[in-house]
Amino acid sequence: MLAVPASLSQAFETQLHQRNVPEQQRRDFHKWFRFYLDFCNKYGANPKLTASFAPFDEKLKSKGQSETQRQQARRAVAIYYRMIGAIKSTSTPSSDSLPDQSLTSKRLAEPYQSPVNQTVTTRPVPETTKPSPVDESPKLTGATWVTVYEQLQAAIKVRHYSNKTWQAYRYWLQQFQTYTKSKDARLLDMDDVKSFLSHLAMNKQVAASSQNQAFNALLFLFKHVLLKEFGKVEGVVRAKRRPYIPVVLSRPEVDRIIGILEPPYDLVAKLLYGCGLRLFECLKLRVQDLNFDLQVLTVHDGKGQKDRTLPMPEVLTTELAAQVERVAALHEQDVAAKTGGVFLPKSLDAKYKNAAKEFAWQWLFPAKSLTLVPSSQEYRRWHLHESHVQQAIKLAVRRSRIAKRASAHTFRHSFASHLLQANVDIRTIQELLGHSDLRTTMIYTHTVPSRTIKEAKSPLDF
Repeated sequence: MLAVPASLSQAFETQLHQRNVPEQQRRDFHKWFRFYLDFCNKYGANPKLTASFAPFDEKLKSKGQSETQRQQARRAVAIYYRMIGAIKSTSTPSSDSLPDQSLTSKRLAEPYQSPVNQTVTTRPVPETTKPSPVDESPKLTGATWVTVYEQLQAAIKVRHYSNKTWQAYRYWLQQFQTYTKSKDARLLDMDDVKSFLSHLAMNKQVAASSQNQAFNALLFLFKHVLLKEFGKVEGVVRAKRRPYIPVVLSRPEVDRIIGILEPPYDLVAKLLYGCGLRLFECLKLRVQDLNFDLQVLTVHDGKGQKDRTLPMPEVLTTELAAQVERVAALHEQDVAAKTGGVFLPKSLDAKYKNAAKEFAWQWLFPAKSLTLVPSSQEYRRWHLHESHVQQAIKLAVRRSRIAKRASAHTFRHSFASHLLQANVDIRTIQELLGHSDLRTTMIYTHTVPSRTIKEAKSPLDF
């Protein structure tokens, strides 16, 4: 949620006081004011333009807000528009006259009516300030993109892409909207795409990976939202790809950091290094993903929504079994407290009604506190948050005095590099890491000492 500057919030409070808004209702007015600013910030709308209110009101309606709540939101935003006019005009803030271009509808411009009997006089809106008919023709600049953002989010959700994908694509859509000056989406073409991508490389000097991510976001936008042909991107200035060599820890450094970490973060780090897991893959593990009989660990919905099976480190068998016992004890407490269980992936809640409360579905690394689900008003348990693990590892690295920019992902890099040093086949490492392209795995060849290439011989001469 967007934080409203203290000065702006105080100015809004002053306006509420001058308009005799009851004390018990001011908190709600501040809430709608903050929601409106956050909506404009999220969808790239200008909060000072009254045209931004209509899509905001539609958003409230789609969220199930009652007519009374929407009326209150209208009054709150109207006071904000009036406040902007009071700052810009030479008239006193208490004046009921509206500045030019402050409001687009007379209904929105209605002053707040206090429950206390009082007479409020309003001046009729002059003909020159009455709204003109809505122009539906495409605009070269200043068009609203609210529908585009909503359709993009819907297209991502229906394909079960992660929330991180939505956040990344939304960011690049905001950058693209700014670059095109909010050009109507119906007028967007490949020239806009080529110009924007070249702008990123030449003016913004972004990394090649960032330019590629922007390209993928626009490709998805054209293909699944705008339903337009995405032609060949020729003549685009490409960001220079710099050779990337990941940070790798030595085995003693790995042991030193893990030795500083407190439970359960130490076990998380051991799995990151021992299995080459991504952090989110490790934290999403459930009890049923561990097979102690076969000594294997299964990763579900990894990067690219792919599953893979990994060998479970034998030295971790005892620790993992103890962690499962701790999860079992916590699960019994949750069942006794009649909580809603754990969060389930996608639509499994509807398919398997009681799965959330079954032990097999419990997180291997559950969060310490429960989370309230607003829609059902029940408490459920989420897994350990990524930021908590990242912060713990960051502090451990600092305390270990290791002069490397190590993070949670560094354990995965170290896993691959140490396997390569042990002469494990690069294809095997690719499968263990879950890479779809061998070229991604090949970066680890730069992290190990070069070996002398032996003279080529026939296998018959071995």
